[in-house]
Amino acid sequence: MPEETVGLPELPKKERMKIPRHPMPEQKPEERVRNFSEVALGYTAELAMMEAQRCLQCEKPLCVQGCPVEIDIPAFVDLIRQGKFKEAVAKIKETNTLPAICGRVCPQEDQCEMVCVLTKKYTPVAIGRLERFVADLEREAGEIEMPHCAPPTGHKVAVIGSGPAGLTCAADLARLGHQVTIFEALHKTGGVLVYGIPEFRLPKAIVDYEVENLKRMGVEIRTGFVVGKTATVEELFWEYGYDAVFFGTGAGLPAFLGIPGEQFIGVLSANEFLTRVNLMRAYDFPNYDTPVRLGRRVAVVGAGNVAMDCLRCAKRLGAQEVICIYRRTRAESPARKEELERAEEEFIDFRWLSAPLEIYGNEEGFVTGMRIQRMELGEPDASGRRRPVPIPGSEYDIEVDTVIVAIGQSPNPLATRATPGLELNRHGCIVVDQQTMMSSIPGVFAGGDIVTGAATVILAMGAGKTAARGIHEWLGKLERGEVSKPTWPR
Repeated sequence: MPEETVGLPELPKKERMKIPRHPMPEQKPEERVRNFSEVALGYTAELAMMEAQRCLQCEKPLCVQGCPVEIDIPAFVDLIRQGKFKEAVAKIKETNTLPAICGRVCPQEDQCEMVCVLTKKYTPVAIGRLERFVADLEREAGEIEMPHCAPPTGHKVAVIGSGPAGLTCAADLARLGHQVTIFEALHKTGGVLVYGIPEFRLPKAIVDYEVENLKRMGVEIRTGFVVGKTATVEELFWEYGYDAVFFGTGAGLPAFLGIPGEQFIGVLSANEFLTRVNLMRAYDFPNYDTPVRLGRRVAVVGAGNVAMDCLRCAKRLGAQEVICIYRRTRAESPARKEELERAEEEFIDFRWLSAPLEIYGNEEGFVTGMRIQRMELGEPDASGRRRPVPIPGSEYDIEVDTVIVAIGQSPNPLATRATPGLELNRHGCIVVDQQTMMSSIPGVFAGGDIVTGAATVILAMGAGKTAARGIHEWLGKLERGEVSKPTWPR
């Protein structure tokens, strides 16, 4: 990393408040729809320091309270202003082991940036972009400073799942001196970070880099290990010798529409589509032998972040027309503003206030079209959003070759069903104590989407941190003989 970077002087607050937020350089829409390279190109050192200059260094920084992983945001931002990039990334890594990932996919606009005091009259400091800048600089320079790890405690912890919750929990436990093994069902480490998020938003090389850092901290990773099949949670405790178990298995079970025609060839869940494109590298066909048949017209049902990823992938894979079907308006879309805007720039056809009624197919069993119902918004439902109501007689048909269903997902029940005594809610999510993240089984903890249902990467990471603290406390009690490992009736 540059050692001789000259920082910027600290300007008076009134002058800093007038500095406009610096946009992130990125590929032009007409160029990026033809490739899977990263859209956002990152700040230069000059842009980063100028953006960092905008931070008012509040005495009571609300941004820190808005960060699920508790980063000392004013401190690292001011270090960037001073040109002390190495110190800035070290400050971030005191609480966040995945800064290059968070800087790309964390919804800062709903968390740390949302509560920035500059939002009262101006625009918030671009905290996520600054985090990405120093993390990328460290990686590109190859000058990795590993966090300090406490002496070995002799305790072993099993982490089930290698998504953001599992990776964070494992890193924090390793820092505390515990021996950690991550068990991943797939052949690749990273969970949703590798199978769900496209290359143009989060390059796989960055996830691989963060995983390698975890290995350097002493964390063991075992892939192709399906808890509930390869071994049960009980066996992890009593045959493999683990003292605590953390569930970070996410929400990978797709939801479907429940309408006629979903059986036709060409109807895909978002999970299957994105796994093929991302994890199995269909975006690099034929270098990777994973073809994806899309045809000329693709319809994606849903308007969340996963739907945006599907829409934008389909466009890059050569579909001539890509249509978003969503039963509410743009204002109700749960997608990040940035991702929605980028999808609009990439020539996606958004059909707001539209709901699918039926999928059509031909005699060979392939999708040929879809019937759509126009909607209007009525009274608010339980979610607080206005309920979409059908407009009688407004149905119409469209021709499509592929339908991708992106309306949410729930926890896969494989591991939880194989764990007697584990309390679940009606959605199949593990019930935990929010202070410690311990489940109904002593010594078994959980966090991330397996607890909350599908949410964000950063919230899963925050849960992983909380669970690591809870596990550390549990192991202390175990050592003192105040608690014992769980047993199951025979």
